[in-house]
Amino acid sequence: SRTDALIVAARPAPAERRRALAELLLERHGLVTRGGVRAEALEGGFAGIYPEFTQLEVLGACRRGYFVEGLGGAQFALAGAVERVRDLRETRAAGHVLVLGAADPAQPYGAALVWPESASRRSPARTFGAQVVLIDGHAVLYVERGGHGLVTLGAPDADAITQALGGLAAWVQVDRTRRLIISRIDGIPVEASDWHDALVAAGFRQDLNGLLLRA
Repeated sequence: SRTDALIVAARPAPAERRRALAELLLERHGLVTRGGVRAEALEGGFAGIYPEFTQLEVLGACRRGYFVEGLGGAQFALAGAVERVRDLRETRAAGHVLVLGAADPAQPYGAALVWPESASRRSPARTFGAQVVLIDGHAVLYVERGGHGLVTLGAPDADAITQALGGLAAWVQVDRTRRLIISRIDGIPVEASDWHDALVAAGFRQDLNGLLLRA
């Protein structure tokens, strides 16, 4: 029908869709890597959209370079993102704690970086609703979706875990909608965990279902 013909004509061409997708990835990530595109599970993967990034580079819309060590040579970034990475490298204070959604594009583990080993049988995943606590960019704690389980990442270090729990507590307390009831750590009941006292020191209080923290 004439209506169907108009609808088909209005659809963007494949090349236009790829260009729009490349621009969207740059806006979302700031700095795009092969691993970051892989985490998006796009049809055709990084190879399918790579030509669009190179065209955007020619147009001056992004830069290509080796901005982050260990993430491969094919990296594309917005100019502002490159400057922010440089600023972080030059001014970052030691011991900086950051809580990010596990599925946040800014959270590199499970995409550009491999998850650190954990003592839990449950492997961390880039799941919406889960959180990752990072210290100086290193993943230290994983908060399972629903906020009932914690997973320690890497070699458990008392100082790092204590600092990460403090950062997690601060993150909860700045928003009235946030609430955690930790019932297990690394797959064992919280009461039997070596980190029970550290949770209490961070502000968690005993509840019927575990250790509770809310704003």
